[in-house]
Amino acid sequence: MTTEFTFNITTTRFDEHYSPSDSSRATTNFANLARGEHRQQNLRNTLTTINRRFNDLAHWDNPAGDRYAVDLEIVSGQLQFTAAGNEQEFPLLEVLDVQILDRATGDRHPGIVGNNFSSYVRDFDFSVRLPAANESASEFTVPDDFGELHGKLFQHFLDSAAYRERFQMTPVVCISVSTSKTYHRTANHHPVLGVEYQQDEYSLTDDYFGKMGLQVRYFMPPGSVAPLAFYFRGDLLNDYSNLQLIGTISTMETFQRIYRPEIYNAHVAAEDIYRPTLERDDFSETPITYDRVERSQLAVKQGKYTAETFVNPHRDMLDQWAANYPVPAA
Repeated sequence: MTTEFTFNITTTRFDEHYSPSDSSRATTNFANLARGEHRQQNLRNTLTTINRRFNDLAHWDNPAGDRYAVDLEIVSGQLQFTAAGNEQEFPLLEVLDVQILDRATGDRHPGIVGNNFSSYVRDFDFSVRLPAANESASEFTVPDDFGELHGKLFQHFLDSAAYRERFQMTPVVCISVSTSKTYHRTANHHPVLGVEYQQDEYSLTDDYFGKMGLQVRYFMPPGSVAPLAFYFRGDLLNDYSNLQLIGTISTMETFQRIYRPEIYNAHVAAEDIYRPTLERDDFSETPITYDRVERSQLAVKQGKYTAETFVNPHRDMLDQWAANYPVPAA
């Protein structure tokens, strides 16, 4: 008998009053901003930067540069299943949903869901399983089935009734480019996404998102100093409106300026051949508090939590479900 996985979706408004719940992942980017003595100022500065960047990109019919405002919600997807006769729930993932307010017309436009992506199972894969596989290895190794369970759970979430009833479009996840790869500028240029970059081979993260059914393209938007990695189903350039793409860019570029200022707040823009690095010193810090070391430590802690409460107790059931799951076409 195949286990049935269903999902429950809850949302939390992300504004200057946001406070992470006990069930929210501590390594989530937005949770990091809402901690500590300066939490409210962190959040206020972040949201102001997002709105400013949005209006900078959506400059047409926007003479004062204040026509649009971005509203964000944290979308939490809980996995529900039955094990040993008991109802179980596990906090599978969190993403951001963007809404766009047009102050000139009063209209509210749906943006793109996804943007920031956060997952307990990904913490387990990258912070527990991958290091364990390399403890005694003579060279870097990746388990053959690395990311397969996570990828199938994610695709099952997108195809679930809970997701389809709430969201009409597939998600776009936007993160930093990899510091282990070299990117080459192409002649392709999009009016909103900007100039496209390509690389000769995918990173481990690219492959991981590929198992989630997501393709990747790299674009450096107008006014940016480094390309962003966009992971998506379908057609990134034609499935979404300009305003929707701007919502994702303004939100995630702001996060990356905070988390990776060496890349996204650099003083010199990426050249035709670009190798991202966190070792440079010609960049500007943002006035927003963030502790990268602590976040890495929390990722290990939460990866171990996933192993102890989800993967190890239900390993046989999860293996059987993954083996029988028909992966949908990307």
